[in-house]
Amino acid sequence: MPAALAGARVDRVVSLLSGLPRRAVAELVDAGGIRLDGRPVTTRSRIVQGGQRLEVDVVHEEIDVPVPDASVVFRVVHEDAELVVIDKPAGLVVHHGAGHHGGTLVDGLLARFPDLAGLAAAGGGDPDRPGIVHRLDKGTSGLLVVARTPEAYRALAKQFRAHSAGRQYLVLAAGTVEADEGTVDAPIGRSTRQRTRMAVTTRGKQARTEYRVTERFSTPVPCTLLEASLDTGRTHQVRVHLAAIGHPVIGDERYGRSVARPQAVMAELAPGRMFLHAFRLSLDHPSGGRATWEAPLPEDLARVLASLAP
Repeated sequence: MPAALAGARVDRVVSLLSGLPRRAVAELVDAGGIRLDGRPVTTRSRIVQGGQRLEVDVVHEEIDVPVPDASVVFRVVHEDAELVVIDKPAGLVVHHGAGHHGGTLVDGLLARFPDLAGLAAAGGGDPDRPGIVHRLDKGTSGLLVVARTPEAYRALAKQFRAHSAGRQYLVLAAGTVEADEGTVDAPIGRSTRQRTRMAVTTRGKQARTEYRVTERFSTPVPCTLLEASLDTGRTHQVRVHLAAIGHPVIGDERYGRSVARPQAVMAELAPGRMFLHAFRLSLDHPSGGRATWEAPLPEDLARVLASLAP
């Protein structure tokens, strides 16, 4: 390992040396295809040291470059010269990845905001996700901010790394949450049993979710409407934390199993849809000042609430 790269994250080093996009590097890590001194790297944020031997099982593939697609539907909540805030509908994937090579939010953004096309080359993100500083799962709806300039990208990315950007979700949890408010403070990392899943594990990164009960329902099944706030932003954080305390997100097949998909409620939700909506986003605007945006509950989730009773 060249001394000049000492102290950098392994995913950035591999991307730099191989020319692979960070997405492909992440997939290599998950597959055990990156090794330091002969031992598989298990986390993309692993710091490399000078003199270490880096081995990479490079799979030669054509870089999946997004293509502008005006057919992608999303609502713009706010736009200015430095950033765009959108309300992502459920079912829309944010960027290209395994099994998703078109029709993503990024493709739609490029059609509506052509200036994003040159952003990655200027230091505003990866080529397959220009301006993207955070994301939402396919089955989750709600607010997402996209940078339009390299300076805005760096400023926003710094806030998300420092966890100073505020994100609040409305979530319907299975069962009756007894405490009016609470905190789940448990590290989250990649599951050792299924690499596509996240889990509460001592080997994970610090993760903290605060929640407050908005309303409890008993009919047709017990469930609880919560307002959840992220103090950190780990992959699948709300889903993993609520499942860990026995109250998975309604509609969450991955972490909730059958308890999160009561037939009396699921009739209103499309396959893969969860009752998880990022309804409020707060951050320091790159031009100065704190800004907050809100997105109303989508119609499908509103219908679910209307079908419930105390």
